[in-house]
Amino acid sequence: MNDKLPQTYHEHPWMGVFPATLCAFNEDESIDEPGLRSYYRWLISTGGLNGLVCNGHTGEIMALHPEERAWITAILAEEIQNSGKPLKTISGVAGEGSRVASDHAIAARESGADGILLMPPHYQLRFGRSSATAVGFVADVAEASGIDIVLHQYPSWTKVGYTLEEMLEIIKIPEVKCIKMGTRDMARWLYDYEQLKAARPDLSIITCHDEYLLPTLLEAGDGALIGFAGFAPELMVDLVEACVAGDLPAAKKAQQLVAPLARLIYNFGEPGCGAHQRMKVALWILGKISSPVFRRPIPPLTDQGIADIRTELQRLGLETVN
Repeated sequence: MNDKLPQTYHEHPWMGVFPATLCAFNEDESIDEPGLRSYYRWLISTGGLNGLVCNGHTGEIMALHPEERAWITAILAEEIQNSGKPLKTISGVAGEGSRVASDHAIAARESGADGILLMPPHYQLRFGRSSATAVGFVADVAEASGIDIVLHQYPSWTKVGYTLEEMLEIIKIPEVKCIKMGTRDMARWLYDYEQLKAARPDLSIITCHDEYLLPTLLEAGDGALIGFAGFAPELMVDLVEACVAGDLPAAKKAQQLVAPLARLIYNFGEPGCGAHQRMKVALWILGKISSPVFRRPIPPLTDQGIADIRTELQRLGLETVN
């Protein structure tokens, strides 16, 4: 742990590193419960985390049935409880309407979640929405479920990315404890952070810019909710803590280890299904998850693609077991 971290980082319940976790599947694409539990235990054993997030994009939420999402949440909550560590269980919620999303949020709460990662309705990516609709959706889910909410901010170039004005309204909702800031507009990052903090100092604003971790966190940020932390948790803890502490030498040292792995996974792009699949394959090669299976319609990686990932991991000095 970086001894230069501000005290608030240790005390705030929504600051820190939150890995967005992968989901383990059997060859027939059914959920591999023993494999999932083993993967969760490995992550939970990492020091410096503040919680784990299941059913995010990294965890293939769009390919999961509602009852599977609840089951996965219950598995994660049970593993955290059994560990005795004070980690949060957070479950992703994606629903096309207020009633559907509210039902999913209630199911997550009843399955043991401490909070939800609330995504915007995805039909709005095509058709857009009004500000009243965007704010009202979050308010509806909050009122119906009563669960703590991490707001998922999508890239500013999408039709569902919240404006600053919309976020300033949304953070008036008391259940909204944190924003997972994925604007991917570096010109907005610091200004939005400052304005939101001025309006509500207790709000936690954490990055999900896997590909821009160092610049976002050195400029401003209270932590990270990222898929990469579900792949390399110790490296992410080191990098995030160094950045939040303002320890530039330590941050740059951590980045030197992170950068080649990030290029392997993200291939100079944003997080997405292709990156998440490469991440799962790499983690399987390293023996940290039970299988490389990704649910359809994403096709399996080619044998050559898998071999290339294995070769690069070995080149980086990592021990490969598959």
